[in-house]
Amino acid sequence: MSLIAILGPPALTLTLASSPVPAQTVPNAAAQSAAAQLSANKITTALVTQRQASTPLTAPILSDGQPDAQGFFAPVKQGTYSLENPSNGGEGEVLRQRDLIVGGKPVPVWPSRIIDPADGRIPYQPWAKAKQLKTQASIDYPTEQGALDPQGRCFPDGVVRNPLWTGFQVQQFPGYVVIIFDQNHTYRVIPLDGRPHAPDAIKLWMSDSRGRWEGNTLVVDATNSNAKSRLDNIGDFASDKVHITERYTFTKEGIDWQATLTDPSVYTRPWTLQAQFHRDHADEPGYEQWEQACHEGERNAEESLLPAKPVKASAPARHKTAKPAKTAAAPSEKEAGHGNS
Repeated sequence: MSLIAILGPPALTLTLASSPVPAQTVPNAAAQSAAAQLSANKITTALVTQRQASTPLTAPILSDGQPDAQGFFAPVKQGTYSLENPSNGGEGEVLRQRDLIVGGKPVPVWPSRIIDPADGRIPYQPWAKAKQLKTQASIDYPTEQGALDPQGRCFPDGVVRNPLWTGFQVQQFPGYVVIIFDQNHTYRVIPLDGRPHAPDAIKLWMSDSRGRWEGNTLVVDATNSNAKSRLDNIGDFASDKVHITERYTFTKEGIDWQATLTDPSVYTRPWTLQAQFHRDHADEPGYEQWEQACHEGERNAEESLLPAKPVKASAPARHKTAKPAKTAAAPSEKEAGHGNS
């Protein structure tokens, strides 16, 4: 979470001249207290995240000419709360941690997952940034349907968010690469034969993917997003016009992944994020994925949307004489359901 998001809409710019950290913007209401404490800010350079080794993969060649890249993988730095300030730390080349003093307490700002632009921020158009901030302001207290994170309702997370949130399996078949994710029933079937994308009118949760191999790097071109999923929890987003180019470089240790998003209707320029995935379950012969029933039996849906105003506490109930207990009846289907409550 950025300092802007913590303190509110921008109104005054304060520059930390003693460090390479970009200027921060804070509202007038907090300007004096923030300015008074800037001199106390502890800004340090530290290796707060480590990139795993990337040893070139020497893989057998499959019958259709693909390098054998099959296996199970999981994110080295897992989590999708924020792309710009992931709580587990990003994997950008600038390994820097800033402790900003807000309200007398240090607020860590971690390395961004975004490697281009260099400031680690999504290059939104002004209207789009305003929309993202509005969503972020209500993520902990949603009062309308649009404020609910689709991930919390078990919908697919989309091309960018899904691999950062959960483990996945890569399978290969003649002319295809298939990615099956552990959660939310999501998968991608990626043809390698150069066929055109689906018609523009067709929009998909996980986009429409086409791939090709460049040595040990799988290059995937993804279009036709329905733009119903978020890029992260705090409301970063793209439109249904987004064009995503991914590069999965398979190594002995796992995957080096980059994704470049181009969407002139939302961003001022293309931008790129980066992550690594380690090989998973390598010491578990015969391991297989099990169904993750996220939606079936879910009982929290009615409690996800909070009232616009706090509900007043009801008056204490009057004491009543307890009645004899009745024979317990079998639970209803709803009561007996298993969900993520």
